[in-house]
Amino acid sequence: MNTATDPVVRVRGLRMRYGQTDVVRGVDLDVCRGEILALLGPNGAGKTTTLEILQGYRHRSGGDVSVLGVDPQHAPDAWRERVGVVLQSWRDHAQWRVGELLEHAALLYSRPRDVSELLDLVGLTEHRRKTIGVLSGGQRRRLDVALGVVGRPELLFLDEPTAGFDPVARRQFHELVQHLAAVEGVTVLLTTHDLAEAERLADRIAILVRGSLTACGTADELAEAAEDESEVRWRHGRNLTHEFTRDPSALVYRLHQEFEGPIPDLVVRRPTLEDTYLSMVKGDR
Repeated sequence: MNTATDPVVRVRGLRMRYGQTDVVRGVDLDVCRGEILALLGPNGAGKTTTLEILQGYRHRSGGDVSVLGVDPQHAPDAWRERVGVVLQSWRDHAQWRVGELLEHAALLYSRPRDVSELLDLVGLTEHRRKTIGVLSGGQRRRLDVALGVVGRPELLFLDEPTAGFDPVARRQFHELVQHLAAVEGVTVLLTTHDLAEAERLADRIAILVRGSLTACGTADELAEAAEDESEVRWRHGRNLTHEFTRDPSALVYRLHQEFEGPIPDLVVRRPTLEDTYLSMVKGDR
């Protein structure tokens, strides 16, 4: 992850109100260049609204927002070339051929990627002449990403990028996103309900609950903030026993001294992102 001094996305006091309902309530958030940040939260937490404001598609009720140094609410066309968006689903014509659609999209940008190189990047070279309607779900999503990055964006928004993927397609998609961030320096902001995906992909994770940013950090930092405990299991004689603790290393050291050597059937289960997430959104389901 490349953490430049000036954040690509800078949000302070972001608010959004529909009638008498506050959907986003004073959110502060920074996203660094080359970072992959996952935005998590229950349905209705304000994730989509926040992304639409950052993309310039929705006017906010209050707060300050800077995306690539520009207020997206008043962004010029040149700014939009620097931003790529991959929606949860597209409704284009199934009869378009893959290569033709990318060639057409490339005409909209001043310095587009070479279509052949782009097809190779997303693993669709052999499908160039196929119509979109015959692509698998994973191939279709790769095409979505290709459309999102054809203009060489500095910032890429991904909305539920792997919904419905099988494990192989999901892993391949993750490798593509990681390449874009690590090799090309693209900043990625994604939403997902797949907590394992967020833990695998994201440098940091932000959690929205009822329109407020509850926490933001690495998975380990979130677990510490949530005061989640690890579970240590071991065998004592014929009995299996366990203990919950916030300092599993200290407990294991003590057990090692008590057993004067290896601890029988030792298992240490640290809190997962799912454990942390569920504890943070408790009461919002």
